[in-house]
Amino acid sequence: MKNLLTKATAIVTEAGKIIKENSHKPKDIQHKGRIDLVTETDLAVEQFLKEELSKILPDSSFLAEETSGDADLVNRTWIIDPLDGTTNFAHGLPMVATSVALWENDQVVLGIVNLPILNEVFTALRGEGAFMNGQPIHVSDCDKLENSLIATGFPYAIEEHTEFILSALGKVLLQTQGVRRPGAAALDLAYLACGRYDGYYENSLKPWDTAAGWLLVEEAGGTVTEYGKGNYDLFSKNILATNGRMHDLLGNILIDAVNSI
Repeated sequence: MKNLLTKATAIVTEAGKIIKENSHKPKDIQHKGRIDLVTETDLAVEQFLKEELSKILPDSSFLAEETSGDADLVNRTWIIDPLDGTTNFAHGLPMVATSVALWENDQVVLGIVNLPILNEVFTALRGEGAFMNGQPIHVSDCDKLENSLIATGFPYAIEEHTEFILSALGKVLLQTQGVRRPGAAALDLAYLACGRYDGYYENSLKPWDTAAGWLLVEEAGGTVTEYGKGNYDLFSKNILATNGRMHDLLGNILIDAVNSI
C-alpha cells in the first residue's frame, strides 16, 4: 500500500501541473447549476487521473465528480475530485485542490489532497499517520471555543440551506476566534489535519469532497462525525470534523443552530 501511495501521489502531483498551467489562462466555464461551475481543466484533470490511476491498479473502479453518473462505491474504487474549488479557480483564487482517495474493504484506505498552486501535498494511509510534503502532521490541541478558528462552506443549493447557514454562522462567530470559508472542502479538511483550523462543518457534500480529507483528519488525530454525533459516511448529509477536543463544543453549537430554525 505504501508503494501504491507513492505512485498515486506522483500521478496526482503531475495532474496538478495541468491546473497550474491553466490557472493564468482564459477559462472555458460552463454551468452545472446557477452557481455550480465546471471548466475544461476539471475535465482534463479527471481524465488524466482516471487514465493513470487505472495503470497502477488495473482492476479498480472510479467515482469521480464530473463523470460519476450512476456509479457506486465498490471494492477498490478511486474517489476523485479533480478540481475542488472550481469557482475559486475561475476567479483566479489559489485555494483549489485535487482530492483522490481509495475505497477498499468498506473504508477509505488511502487519501491524497494536492493544493497545486499553494505547493502543498497532503497524504495518508490508514493506520500510518498523515503527512504534508512528506512531514508528519497532527491536529491542533485547542480546547477552548474563544481560541478556536473554525472553517465552513456553503452548498450549491444555497437556497435550501440559508436558514441553517445564517443561524450557525451567527452562533459560531460569537463564540470563537473566527470563521473561514475558502471554498474547497478538501483544503478545509487538510488544513484541519495539520492544525491550521480547530474545527470544520458543512452541509450537503459529496463523497469526492470529503473522502481523502476524512482519512487525513482521522490519521492526524482528529474526529469526524455528523453534527448529531452520528457516524460519518461518504453519503452523510453533513460533516463535523474537529481536533477532537473541540468536537462536543462545536457540535453543540451546530445542534442548537439546527433546533433554532
